[in-house]
Amino acid sequence: MKTHFFSTVTMTLATFVLLVVIYTLLVWGAALVAPAQGRGETVEFNDRVVGFAKVGQKFTNDAYFWSRPSAVDYNAAGSGGSNKGPSNPEYLAQVQARIDTFLVHNPSVKKADIPAELVTASGSGLDPHLSPQAAYVQVARIANLRHLSENQLKTLIQQHTDAPLFGLFGPKKVNILALNIALDKMK
Repeated sequence: MKTHFFSTVTMTLATFVLLVVIYTLLVWGAALVAPAQGRGETVEFNDRVVGFAKVGQKFTNDAYFWSRPSAVDYNAAGSGGSNKGPSNPEYLAQVQARIDTFLVHNPSVKKADIPAELVTASGSGLDPHLSPQAAYVQVARIANLRHLSENQLKTLIQQHTDAPLFGLFGPKKVNILALNIALDKMK
């Protein structure tokens, strides 16, 4: 009995030191050598912090590119999806309301041309990216309000489109915060 007791206590203490002390120090050390020392990559515009590079933000002004909807209202402290299935009546009503709102603000767009990501939230609720297509579908609205040509906006989207990782992994994507900041700089 004594041999099992001491080996159990020894293993518990060793596991505690490994998982609580050593692992924590390794993660903390990795954060210190990461960009921004693990505090997140803030984005500044006009000498003030306007957001984080990897966290989505809500844009509802018609003069800006709208971002993907969020089930958690872009709260990074509580990320997550809605957990409502595609046949849930409440979820379907919410998506239909988003479609209706989008069509009111973008009258030149047909319902079939709205990319799904503009009316459905991501799994984390914090996705800062859209596909280039989701940005292009908003061009007419923004060009009209900002008195810019659609070609200028399409070029801006192309300049802010990130290629897949190593050209192979993942889709092309556009960071909406960076795109909207570039849009403001066009004035």
